[in-house]
Amino acid sequence: MNVAFRADASTQIGTGHFMRCLTLAEELKNQGANALFLSRNLPLYLSDMLVAKEIEYIPLNNDDITNSIDELAHARWLAVSQAQDAKATVRALSGRNFDWIIVDHYALDFRWESIVRPNVKKIMVIDDLADRSHDCDILLDQNCYLNMQTRYNGKVPVQCQLLLGPHYAILREEFRAVREQIKIRNGDVKKILVFFGGVDQRNYTLKTMAALAAMDVDVSVDVVIGAQHPFVDLIKDACANYGFICHVQTISMAKLMMEADLAIGAGGSASWERCCLGLPAIIVAFAENQIEIASGLASVGACDYLLGELSTSYIQERVRRFLMSPASLQLMSCKAHSLVDGWGAKRVREYLYEK
Repeated sequence: MNVAFRADASTQIGTGHFMRCLTLAEELKNQGANALFLSRNLPLYLSDMLVAKEIEYIPLNNDDITNSIDELAHARWLAVSQAQDAKATVRALSGRNFDWIIVDHYALDFRWESIVRPNVKKIMVIDDLADRSHDCDILLDQNCYLNMQTRYNGKVPVQCQLLLGPHYAILREEFRAVREQIKIRNGDVKKILVFFGGVDQRNYTLKTMAALAAMDVDVSVDVVIGAQHPFVDLIKDACANYGFICHVQTISMAKLMMEADLAIGAGGSASWERCCLGLPAIIVAFAENQIEIASGLASVGACDYLLGELSTSYIQERVRRFLMSPASLQLMSCKAHSLVDGWGAKRVREYLYEK
């Protein structure tokens, strides 16, 4: 099977789209499939990651950059028009037969897909927003929403296979393996994990660190940031001053989550990693898709969600509340753990082979 992926990553987009596609690519590659990534302006450390994993990568050039964008809310993420991006994609695919192209991009919709479709056998879309129409054979939305079963009504072809909910959450193999070693948290907080995604432009990481450092509590703190974090040196220095442990672009996230008793972070794709390992979390959302994810998780008791700006007082108040109420953390751990079992990538892979 030959599978192409169209996803981007940047300080504006973040790395979540790219990373979940990479996880699925590795799952397919382990079953003998050939994977190709098509990206525009991909950061060097991510393209190096593809090289290290022996996954083919073709960068889409910027010769056709234009101000001509459409009405989509995230259209500027693309830097070119959908038609131009689709034509560049078709050029990259030319001369080869692809069974699937998997698209994970908020700036692409049915217009892009209709141009690319004659050049591939089938199209799969990964989405979180349900804010546009698609021309696809499979649509995956791994998130937990109150309107999960109806949010794509009228937005996909009637024959499209919908894979909805955290049952299909695409997680790296390490999370499923670690899940088998853990138990539901007992609510006793000795270690806190701080992680606001690979790119934390608002630097909530540093604000959270300062809030925790000012508290008179006996806990250790692990801080995780991406290589592209705009304040990486500042955070490294702060960790040294506070006695926290800083992890930059770690390959041991599952281990860190397993060892933590409480997480503080963003409501993106890391939510499903935390759930898989039953890790209670205080989360803040600063993107549209994160707001819906966080709201859905909070509605089933799987996280503590802050709607609005993260403040020092809020962090300290919530941490103290959970330190005094281990039963509430234990219940949250149980709720989170029940949502994600770590087998999502394998389930998606099976659909791709069967469709």
